[in-house]
Amino acid sequence: MIGVFDSGLGGLSVLAAIARALPRADLLYLADTAHVPYGDKPEGFITGRVLAIGKHLADQGCDLIVVACNTATTTAIQALRDNLPGVPVVGVEPGVKPAAQASRSHHIAVLVTTATAKSQRLAQLIKQHANGTQVAVVPCPGWATHVETLQADTPALRAAVAAKIEPLVAAGVDQIVLGCTHYAFLTPLIAPLLNEQVELVDVAAAVARQVVRLSGEQTGGQARLILQATAYPERLRAALPALGLQALAERSGPAHQVTL
Repeated sequence: MIGVFDSGLGGLSVLAAIARALPRADLLYLADTAHVPYGDKPEGFITGRVLAIGKHLADQGCDLIVVACNTATTTAIQALRDNLPGVPVVGVEPGVKPAAQASRSHHIAVLVTTATAKSQRLAQLIKQHANGTQVAVVPCPGWATHVETLQADTPALRAAVAAKIEPLVAAGVDQIVLGCTHYAFLTPLIAPLLNEQVELVDVAAAVARQVVRLSGEQTGGQARLILQATAYPERLRAALPALGLQALAERSGPAHQVTL
């Protein structure tokens, strides 16, 4: 079984990509909705949550774990790997490398949570993969919460998105990295603000390819999807069709609450 977790709904974008790549695999998705969002939490708190969830998923029989949260990955993936040495762990990091490689203007932007913006891991990614490229790191507080509450198309959010995106386009940015899995669900608001020179970079498909590589394309199972949440499990199940993930809704039963 493949375990996937996030602070809330954002990781569903990654889960959907994995489900498409491995249609027969058994999947377990855990949303830490009692503590969402992670983006404004201290590093020590995030690390504690990641280790607790990782242990729970391993105890549930997951033999591969996907940290489908940029903030959790940049903050605590190494600690999780150290704690679960026998379990492959795949993280989700902002797509700085592909954006820098594809940029013609040598000017890219990374949309992130407040915690990811401050992380040493993001600074390392930029230093390692974007040498010679101008990188605008853009914290987007509140965006993940709008997705969590299924209010991803309000006048206030539209204005907030425009206030972040329009100056980047005007400045000549030609690659905009979605540095939080929640932001994939804001693409309908972001895309109309871009011109033909600007591309959005989402790493969900790349993460799915890495999962296939580690687990094998012939991963067996009964195509089950188990949904768990640390609070409001009914909201997790209801969010699937609301976010356009009907295929996942058809694959899953009711969501269950877990205490971690």
